[in-house]
Amino acid sequence: MKTTLLQPFERIPYFTMEGFKQAADISKAEQARLLLHRWVKAGHLIQLKNGVYMTRRFFEQRRNDAVFSAAVSAIILPQSYLSLEYVLQKHNILTEVTYPVTALTTKNTRRIVNSLGTFWYRNLRADLYQGFTISDYFGVQFAEATLAKALFDFLYLRPLSRALRLPNFDLADELRLNLDDVAGAAISEFYSHVERSGSRKMERIADNFRRNVWQI
Repeated sequence: MKTTLLQPFERIPYFTMEGFKQAADISKAEQARLLLHRWVKAGHLIQLKNGVYMTRRFFEQRRNDAVFSAAVSAIILPQSYLSLEYVLQKHNILTEVTYPVTALTTKNTRRIVNSLGTFWYRNLRADLYQGFTISDYFGVQFAEATLAKALFDFLYLRPLSRALRLPNFDLADELRLNLDDVAGAAISEFYSHVERSGSRKMERIADNFRRNVWQI
């Protein structure tokens, strides 16, 4: 069959094999699967995950959109929100290297690798699954942590040295976090997440930031 069957999908971020079957009026799943597999190998399609595809045309036209990777992350795992290194790097808190797309979910930790990159999803306990805003991209809703929540998540999930207990230890300097320009509202939000978590480790981190960075 001709690739003209893909034209209806060139203006949307993704489609499923079931959606393709209906649009192409193909009754057998195996026939649809074979066609899609061939078109992936030929470069006409990008497989985002099992049974979910993006046309090469949509990718070429939209790959430089600021939220393109964020939307792809949500397509792969809708029950997630962008956080950790991905968000901190956007805010110049982390600047030294380029990180994969990182997100949090209440589901199991997993890594998805496709031709668009690497997408990490880390597990977070359900009562901490908050602190994000929701945006829309061509009908795809994606969630992204605030700066304060991304910083909290990054530290909450990171194993820390016992040196944190030492009075002269500067955690921000140790981790090379650029926190000097973090605004007052974000600082207050960070402390509210710490309090809500009930984590003794996060309380120590908050105290360390008070002494060495924000001095409040």
